[in-house]
Amino acid sequence: MIEKSDQPRLRGECLGFTELTSLAIALISPTMTAALIVPLMFSTAGNASWLAYLFGTVMLLFVAFNLNQFARRSTSAGSMYAYTVMGLGTMAGGLSGWCLIWAYLFIGTAGMTGFTIFANTLLAMIGFQVPNIVLFALCAATCWFLAYKDIQLSSVLMLVLEGASVALIIYLGVIVLYHHGFAVDRGQIALTGSSFSGVSLGVVTAIFSLVGFECATAFGEEAREPLTTIPRAVIVSLILTGLFFVFIAYVEVLGFGGSKTTLDKADAPLNMLADMMSMGYLKGPISAGAMISFFSLALSCMNSGARILYSMGRLGVFHSAIGYAHETNETPHVAVTVMGLLIFLVPTVMLLGFQMQVLDVFNDAGTFGAFGFLGAYFLISAAAPVYLKKQGILRARDTALGVASMVLLLVPAVGSVYPMPSWPVNVFPYIFLGYLAIGMTWFVILRRRSPEITESITRRVYVDHGASEAGAADRVAIKRRSSLPAA
Repeated sequence: MIEKSDQPRLRGECLGFTELTSLAIALISPTMTAALIVPLMFSTAGNASWLAYLFGTVMLLFVAFNLNQFARRSTSAGSMYAYTVMGLGTMAGGLSGWCLIWAYLFIGTAGMTGFTIFANTLLAMIGFQVPNIVLFALCAATCWFLAYKDIQLSSVLMLVLEGASVALIIYLGVIVLYHHGFAVDRGQIALTGSSFSGVSLGVVTAIFSLVGFECATAFGEEAREPLTTIPRAVIVSLILTGLFFVFIAYVEVLGFGGSKTTLDKADAPLNMLADMMSMGYLKGPISAGAMISFFSLALSCMNSGARILYSMGRLGVFHSAIGYAHETNETPHVAVTVMGLLIFLVPTVMLLGFQMQVLDVFNDAGTFGAFGFLGAYFLISAAAPVYLKKQGILRARDTALGVASMVLLLVPAVGSVYPMPSWPVNVFPYIFLGYLAIGMTWFVILRRRSPEITESITRRVYVDHGASEAGAADRVAIKRRSSLPAA
């Protein structure tokens, strides 16, 4: 069922470049990586941790360039899903949306568990503890309320809170470098003890850290000057956070050199570094900053995932109610509620049903989420040159960008299964493949049950995104350039 024209829409032109970049950086959550993911990275990549982050950033820049082939020409809510439809058709587009829902769900789960870990860390400083489930509920309910009420308010809040937290971490990092006399860590530069397989698996962890840069495309219906601000937000958020991760990975590995507790065994590396530097007074602010950052991550995932659901609901892939917007708040309130419930239930089931520790839930959820993004990134990289060819504006360098991006994405994909990781990470790719099989089955059933839906979705995507007009403008520009006399 396709959305009726008289139904409420999302609030238009309420997000500028700053707000869009804020949403992306909040979803990437630099504090999350510094606080909990660098030890996970070190466990696989060792002294090459900084290199894995650098490779991951460059790899995802290629993905961003392909994504921006669409973002510069067309935009709407849940754009990354719709972009894949425009390039590869409704089946591949549905699979992309299916991957993104999985990705935002599990990265949102990581945000909620991270919030819980650091909330209890702060409470422990005053001799108090709260059950994890209570903190899950508090985080989910507050995120839901903000996402339900006003996307602009929540985006500005995320920018302020994440910015303050990152500034504090950079300050600590500079102190660590000063403590070591700003000397070069030769072990890290020489990649001592590292291996190709370790770096490959480390890139999967890097994706866990860096995913979210693409989320600006999900807010096309609410952005100001979207064809300009969204592509800029995609690139800027990725470069800024990528450089921060290279820096903080190098600093943490350097800081833990010679420590009795190795970095991969540290459950609060920033607090431990603060103690090593005789700056214990920073532990409270750092923990508070981490808690708030993880809250922002959960909120950003709820907002972004809801817009994928909203877009697919409007186009008839899911129940039409999911594609409704609130008449007063102009937010996708039904999709936000669905996403909020899922983000609360997943960690609750993992914690209670599987008797997992909250830190293990965080690590496993992040790895699961990275697989979802890998699938969506691969599809968008394949879709970009196909879309440009349909528009009659494909150039050789556009094809090269798409191919290069897919080849680079194979590094973490292969690294996740060979050499075989230890239990339970070794079964994660197959669980994700099972999830994809469920999605494919649903899309096949949907197409057989309603054969007209394929044409309706494609037509509606092009209408919403104005892609035909953008493609025509590109063709005119190319024709004009080709008619100019040679220099």
